[in-house]
Amino acid sequence: MKKIIKNGIIVTASDTYKADLLIEKERIALIGQDLSDPAAEIVDAEGHYIFPGGVDPHTHLEMPFGGTVSKDDFETGTIAAAFGGTTTVIDFCLTNKGEPLQNSIDQWHAKSRDKAVIDYSFHLMIGEINDAVIDQLPSVIEDEGITSFKVFMAYKNVFQADDETLFRTLEEAKRLGALVMVHAENGDVIDHLVKKALKEGKTEPIYHALTRPPEAEGEATGRAAQLTGLADSQLYVVHVSCKEAVERITEARKKGYDVWGETCPQYLVLDQSYLEKPDFEGAKYVWSPPLREKFNQEVLWSALKNGELQTLGSDQCSFDFNGQKDLGKGDFTKIPNGGPIIEDRVSILFSEGVQKGRISLNQFVDITSTRVAKTFGLFPQKGTISVGADADLVLFDPKVERTISVETSHMAADYNPFEGMKVTGQPVSVLSRGEFVIRDKEFVGKLGTGQYLKRARYGDFKLVDKEQLTIK
Repeated sequence: MKKIIKNGIIVTASDTYKADLLIEKERIALIGQDLSDPAAEIVDAEGHYIFPGGVDPHTHLEMPFGGTVSKDDFETGTIAAAFGGTTTVIDFCLTNKGEPLQNSIDQWHAKSRDKAVIDYSFHLMIGEINDAVIDQLPSVIEDEGITSFKVFMAYKNVFQADDETLFRTLEEAKRLGALVMVHAENGDVIDHLVKKALKEGKTEPIYHALTRPPEAEGEATGRAAQLTGLADSQLYVVHVSCKEAVERITEARKKGYDVWGETCPQYLVLDQSYLEKPDFEGAKYVWSPPLREKFNQEVLWSALKNGELQTLGSDQCSFDFNGQKDLGKGDFTKIPNGGPIIEDRVSILFSEGVQKGRISLNQFVDITSTRVAKTFGLFPQKGTISVGADADLVLFDPKVERTISVETSHMAADYNPFEGMKVTGQPVSVLSRGEFVIRDKEFVGKLGTGQYLKRARYGDFKLVDKEQLTIK
């Protein structure tokens, strides 16, 4: 059914204005004043911003880790994402050495099929590089539309790849038009520090942070950036948490290297002291990179404002405190890494960023949606409000005040790391390709309606068929 959204304030990465939107056949068909159509349902957005649906570039749904599996799958995870104003997620597809890449991709398709309520895509982990892997990459791009490859520089003996693997992946990405993503921490140094801590009987959650110092993140970020420059390739550094990493990204960009940086809401509002909570409560805040000393928060905010960092991912990877996180009692290395973040990504950036004057309203849209869509080959199908774009829209109340709590969360984990945090602003209704997924803060979507998205190569914007679609 056609819909006309009236009386709302449209906000994109570049513009803010009041207009009506006509939605037809899953897309935005018309933008203008006083639109009417007798066949259209009228949606009143008075008092609300209308944002393009959020694009979360960094999720781990139903991901195996440390002998367990992350709690939120493609059903609960995408429902929670929708409640939070996100209409597209890009999940990380893990691979196994010596196995065809397609095996892992097929596993992720099986996990997501008939579950997702919003659109989704995949990144692909590269854990080794050889002729067999290189031969498979063109079909990964052409057939699957996966145009971003993840290389871990940490988690020694689990995910960590060596520098040759990273460099050759950068070379292949340059040749094929793909984007290389790195988890930038020096895994060898961390492995040494971890063994040393355990030998000294240091087993509490705080030692997760103390054995993964910011210098290890800064060093790995700088190394990855230098290798990117050497390969004349392109790099995206995920979950940047500290001053040392921001400085390396800034230096690389000043040299003209094609390097991008992402941070996450947890690093903007939480700090290392949370890992010192008594009664093992600190385990709730164990993820990698770890939370940092508080002064890093303003460094990250400044980097977002100045464009030194460009995007915000959730790094969603939820585990229950009881039954999963507590696997690490007596040994912090056995605490599953990750937290439930996906639902609060957009609201935290709005409340702490826009409302407190740290970033502009248009920057907020760029950081949560537009820049991600452009970087990962989804723009202008996703990430903006324009004629011909998918009607992925968020009706957002900027004035409502609420307190984040596990009691009102839609994520599957038994805790919320932002418990008790007061925020201003909340998504009220969310549409995915023109259909309500959330309406008046209630879930009205259907499982399996989310579509898998094949993405364009790095730097290429998809062409949207605008035949018979006009702007008035």
